[in-house]
Amino acid sequence: MAKKLLLLVILSIAALGAKAQELLCDVVVNSDQIQSTDKQLFTEMQSRIEELMNTQRWSNQAYGAEERIKCRLLINLTEMPQIGMFKANVQVVSVRPAYGTGYESTLFTFIDKDWMFEYNNAQLLQYADNNYSSNLTSMLAFYAYLIIGMDNDSFGRMGGGQAFDKARSVVNLAASQGTNYPGWKAFDSNRNRYWLIDNLQDPQFTQFREGIYKMHRQGLDMMAENPEKARKTVLEVLQDVNKLNKQKPGAAIVRSFFEAKSDELLNMFKTAAPADKQAAYTLLSETDPTNRSKYDQLLKR
Repeated sequence: MAKKLLLLVILSIAALGAKAQELLCDVVVNSDQIQSTDKQLFTEMQSRIEELMNTQRWSNQAYGAEERIKCRLLINLTEMPQIGMFKANVQVVSVRPAYGTGYESTLFTFIDKDWMFEYNNAQLLQYADNNYSSNLTSMLAFYAYLIIGMDNDSFGRMGGGQAFDKARSVVNLAASQGTNYPGWKAFDSNRNRYWLIDNLQDPQFTQFREGIYKMHRQGLDMMAENPEKARKTVLEVLQDVNKLNKQKPGAAIVRSFFEAKSDELLNMFKTAAPADKQAAYTLLSETDPTNRSKYDQLLKR
């Protein structure tokens, strides 16, 4: 009987270990611009944000420890208008591995300039769906769901729908409850949390989301095995993104795509056949003119 009980305990521990949390998030809080003698506050802030991101169960998906999504929050505190109130700009980055290589592809990156939140060292960061507790936890939950949704889209066609639905719920609740905080409403700016999730759930962006799957599963994951075919697939994705950009110029998620992928796309086509290199240059320089000088390298022999 004792042996059976021991076996059950071992199996239970193994089962828990097999279902790790979804995110492996590195958090950095930079407080250099804040005039405060209490630097411990920022150390604790960083620790508690990292704890929430990494210990919260954000979905019912089963993740092995090695499958957790690597991501990063670089939180640059810019102002403390009053004690306990902070403004910040934040870079959110997530990566996913490319099959058969040691390469990690940047899947999503976004600089959010609309972070404003209250925090004190007695504050516990807790999150529950459909419950608004603070603007900080809402922003963290939004990006957790967005990162998971993007990752799921890259591994399965339109696989991120459930996570994006949860991100939308966070936006709706924060817009109605946290009315004094920016970033949750359409009129706040044209590149904020509202527009990111609006783009991803807009039927006109379906081809973009399908392109995330094609680019990663049929492009990057195939580069080691068949680079020429992989590049052809990525060119098809770029053609679709180009069309979408003409229909929806300046869309937040399209800008985010090129912020994440411009260097990767350049490196992918540097060694392509001349015709593919020219096609890539034409599409990239037209769709992403901000990085045109970078893509000019594709014209060099």
